[in-house]
Amino acid sequence: MTAILEESVNVESAMAGRILIADDQPDMLESLSLLLRHQGFEVCGANSPEGVIAALRGQSFDLLLMDLNYTRDTTSGREGLDLLANLKAFSDLPIVVMTGWGSVDVAVEAMQRGVSDFIQKPWDNARLVETLRRQIQQGRLRRAARQSQREEALRAQQALEELREREEEIVEAHHVQERLVPAELPQLPGYAIDAYWRPARSVGGDYFDVLKLREDSLAICIGDVTGKGVPAALLMSNLQATVHGFAGPEVQPAELCARVNQATLPYVGENRFITFFYALLDAPARRLAFVNAGHNPPFLIRADGSCQRLREGGPVLGLVQAWTCRQGQIEFAPGDRLILFTDGITEATNPQGEEFQEERLLAMLTAHRNLRPEAMRERVMTAVREFSGNKWNDDATLLVLGVEESAN
Repeated sequence: MTAILEESVNVESAMAGRILIADDQPDMLESLSLLLRHQGFEVCGANSPEGVIAALRGQSFDLLLMDLNYTRDTTSGREGLDLLANLKAFSDLPIVVMTGWGSVDVAVEAMQRGVSDFIQKPWDNARLVETLRRQIQQGRLRRAARQSQREEALRAQQALEELREREEEIVEAHHVQERLVPAELPQLPGYAIDAYWRPARSVGGDYFDVLKLREDSLAICIGDVTGKGVPAALLMSNLQATVHGFAGPEVQPAELCARVNQATLPYVGENRFITFFYALLDAPARRLAFVNAGHNPPFLIRADGSCQRLREGGPVLGLVQAWTCRQGQIEFAPGDRLILFTDGITEATNPQGEEFQEERLLAMLTAHRNLRPEAMRERVMTAVREFSGNKWNDDATLLVLGVEESAN
């Protein structure tokens, strides 16, 4: 900042400066004007306090050189001191007063009122010029500093307003994304479904959905867009719209995922992709057809405590044009629990940097497999919050589907 101020002052110093001389004696004005013009200054004169104020309001000056005594009072300096009180509006202007030997006390009082320096009469020409040059230089530095402060304050205010607008946009984006997440999950006889979703920031890239396609059929899906924040949230909303557009009771998971990949490929962007799991539930038959497109394999916890991972599928979405997969299928039995999750659950870390990990999640799910989905979800999320100190490195989603009774 100092370099900037010095550069600004150097530009101004190409001209010696504009000086306003205030004195009621014409010969004094003439003598000072000749001296200062010879030294390269631009000079203007005023012979009364009223003339000084008028000149300062009409023009800009680098310095005011003023006498303290005028025609109404030639000894006390009171007119000059009163004039100084009226010059507070021109606080950036350096002021040098001239006074006789007998008025040093008045000069000291003038200094206390903000005068930059004083010159005693009769003056020494060299000292006078040196004093004026120094005060002009210091005045320019002060003006440049104040201008810089004003500009910085303006930039700070603008940045604050932009930040406030940004925060308001983020809050609105959060409300919009909340409305995209299912407020109530559709249920079918013989099944119970519960879910938890939270972004690491105000908005995020995790996606889950439960779509009731018929009275006896549900589509269940979960996805994770790479990245966090607004970019991931935009892709998440695009993914949701695409899934809703293609999903149907006759559209198999393999076909839907292929269509979603084709539709999202132009929008995902370089070095981004989507992990995705999509399943179609035939409730009466207790049959689940699914495709896992590079997502964390869901856990299927059987009533006897055994576990199966749902891995069948293909690569992540939005990365390759020639996308293919292998569709999987499972049969449910009463007491089974299907748990879908994103890596924000398993990669939550404690203060020591340890991750929650899939092994800990599996152990919890197995131990609490007899709980209903809502209670199981709450038990898991409580454990993750306690483990991580409720600090989330990534978006986190957990969905639990329980097979409770006969679907017939």
